Amino acid sequence: MNIKETSKSILTSCMGAVEGETVLVVTDDVKFEIGSAFYLAAKELGCEAVLMTMQERAVSGQEPPEAVAAAMKASDIVICPTAKSLTHTNARIEAAKNGARIATMPGISEEMFEKGAMTADYAAVEALTLKVAERLTKAKKATIQKEDCTLVLDLENRNGVASTGVYRKPGQSGNLPSGEGYIAPMENGSNGEMIIDGSMVGVGKLESPLRVKVEHGKLKEIHGAEAHKLSILLENERNATLGELGIGTNMTAQLCGIILEDEKVYGTVHIAFGTNTSFGGTNKADCHMDGIILKPTLYLDDTLLIKDGVFQID
Repeated sequence: MNIKETSKSILTSCMGAVEGETVLVVTDDVKFEIGSAFYLAAKELGCEAVLMTMQERAVSGQEPPEAVAAAMKASDIVICPTAKSLTHTNARIEAAKNGARIATMPGISEEMFEKGAMTADYAAVEALTLKVAERLTKAKKATIQKEDCTLVLDLENRNGVASTGVYRKPGQSGNLPSGEGYIAPMENGSNGEMIIDGSMVGVGKLESPLRVKVEHGKLKEIHGAEAHKLSILLENERNATLGELGIGTNMTAQLCGIILEDEKVYGTVHIAFGTNTSFGGTNKADCHMDGIILKPTLYLDDTLLIKDGVFQID
């Protein structure tokens, strides 16, 4: 299948697009070819297709132009193949509140339409993701262990979110490809150290690990050969806030250096610093930057969920 045919399949199977609906494609100069494929696919499905192209955002989580935000809010379906993520933006939040079904695709590549997470059995992904999100909601704390590091996160009174890759109901939104359960920890409730050794937003696939130290929910230290590329995280307290814990649930996702797919890799855990207002948190920062932890051990309260990267639940 070419990109346009795959795009058509995504619009029908994942987004539930039907003839006459307004489908807005938000893209940028970097991902224009993919955006164009979705626009043409939507037209062939008989939808009212609209294509908006903006300049690449400086960082993930930066708001789109006001005209784009207004169009998102006025659409039935919004598809966002962009270089930087629009997932954790007010524009995405407001559009979903207004009933739009939204799929964000930060960093999507043409190759990802042919293999990896996009090719998953999304019924199986949905089933596991819903289980993980439910357990996150019930848990009061999470404990991540890797080598000599332990990081404890306060999850009390926060709800888990299931990003299943299926967004057919008004107001549903998430990444595509997808497959993760995630949650916003309490902004002052994470403490410890952790090794990030898969990939990191702002760096890509890691050649050598990063080591982070977190106190009272804030990043205090980051060490590693490429730590200098992440200076934005230490510019202010909002950017330094540990804003997300996520768990990958997509069986076909591959670590490739593109965070959109990396954070979905089955049995991985990721933490993110910065904005979390779009999924139950209170921190609005200048960025949202995820780091992937390979083969972690994860406890939710006292229950072992993942051991060395292997799920311990059915």
